[in-house]
Amino acid sequence: MSSSVLLFFVLVYFTLLLIVAYFTSKKSNNESFFIGNRNSNWMLVAFGMIGTSLSGVTFVSIPGTVGSSEFQYFQVVIGYFVGYLVVAYVLLPLYYRLQLTSIYSYLQNRIGMTSYKTGAFFFIVSRTLGATARLYLVVNILQIFILNHLGIPFGVTTFIILLLILLYTFEGGVKTIVYTDTLQTTFMLLGLIVCIIAIIRNMDSSFLASLHEMKVAGYTKVFNTDVKSGAYFAKQIIGGAFITIGMTGLDQEMMQKNISVNNIRNSQKNMLTFSTVILFINFLFLFLGGCLYLFAIKNGITIKGDDLFPTIALNGNLSAAVSILFIIGLISALFPSADGALTALTSSFCIDILGLKRKENISEAQGKKTRITVHLIFALLFLVCVMIFKLIDSHSIIDIILKLAGYTYGPLLGLFSFGILTNRTIRDKFVLPICIFAPLATLILDIINNAEWFIKKLTLSGSFADQLSSLSASIFGGYKIGIELLVINGLITFTLLLLFSKKSQDV
Repeated sequence: MSSSVLLFFVLVYFTLLLIVAYFTSKKSNNESFFIGNRNSNWMLVAFGMIGTSLSGVTFVSIPGTVGSSEFQYFQVVIGYFVGYLVVAYVLLPLYYRLQLTSIYSYLQNRIGMTSYKTGAFFFIVSRTLGATARLYLVVNILQIFILNHLGIPFGVTTFIILLLILLYTFEGGVKTIVYTDTLQTTFMLLGLIVCIIAIIRNMDSSFLASLHEMKVAGYTKVFNTDVKSGAYFAKQIIGGAFITIGMTGLDQEMMQKNISVNNIRNSQKNMLTFSTVILFINFLFLFLGGCLYLFAIKNGITIKGDDLFPTIALNGNLSAAVSILFIIGLISALFPSADGALTALTSSFCIDILGLKRKENISEAQGKKTRITVHLIFALLFLVCVMIFKLIDSHSIIDIILKLAGYTYGPLLGLFSFGILTNRTIRDKFVLPICIFAPLATLILDIINNAEWFIKKLTLSGSFADQLSSLSASIFGGYKIGIELLVINGLITFTLLLLFSKKSQDV
């Protein structure tokens, strides 16, 4: 398939998004941008959140993991479902009862202004890193398989994509994104299903026959029973639950869409519907991964990981129609995470850090000017972060995203747990140092636990490297920290908050 033809379809898709944005952003104001006037249809939000949750990482990276870890990622998916139940029945009622525009204003009411801004700060760092890692993955694929052939540099590609995202989000915000995410989720799922059917037919097989072949090839193992492994099933399920609580329930981007629904009951319907569908869709992505590896074996393709799906879809192994749908599905998976993140970061910085909602003398026009300026600054920050990820050039972005989440969402998990589960009071000035110390302590633990990896990556040698390896063996005895890094970080934060707190009547 010609690179020019694929680029043409990408541009047609962008044009469609801009048309949707034009009609949905009419008569929009700051309230529309931030929370969609609290009038979003819960079914549209639920369907659109599928695309936001999955992103380009799921579309490419999850199938790529099957070759190295079989279907074990589904352990994490089970944990996600448990976490969504906690979000629906613990966090959403809290947010609706307090009528929050920013979920971090809960921390102001419960602890103080410093805690409020600390929560918002960690969200901004978390979402910026996570969204740009996802953005990098898709831009890099477009670059390798389309734009390199046209002589367009990576930096120019990233700039143009961010410019297009700006064009359809800067006016309507959440009000527009609810509709564009619905459109994009449709194309993403269409791309997934068509690619599965095309690969099965190419192998002259069927769904059940392919599943049997995967089992014979050793690709379908779900549960890891090795207690010391980083992928041990109990750790994966518990870690997955806390990742959902942190990355969905304590994330302004995801909750911004939920609280744009008009009432708590419909918002909970959204969450339950969404979480059930996610189970099925993630299984399909793992099944797709199994199909890709079976196809690769039969056709002598040795590429693995994140590069496998795009290689098979775009290098003439399948039909031209599949190539087009892969590209459309890929960018459809990208934009719900990138546009939502850009909007949510703008909302959080304007409301939480700059305090637009707290300043009564700010006019609608002044607020809009500030909002647009912040929106542009975050777009520029996205550009810088994507270029940094290009320098890192990891072969498995999902590993980076889960690792970053462990460091950055931990303080949010600890803060909200302290506020919800206890009635104790802490001096507001202690909160920021605690929330900075906890990730640093977690990082030290992670370095000691994964001593061999860090020694190799940093090319350490001599007595320090030997001492680090010895310390790791003596403390952990071969146990590997995996997805539970977030839980450890949150627990350190929570424990320190308890130690520095007092009973309410004593303060």
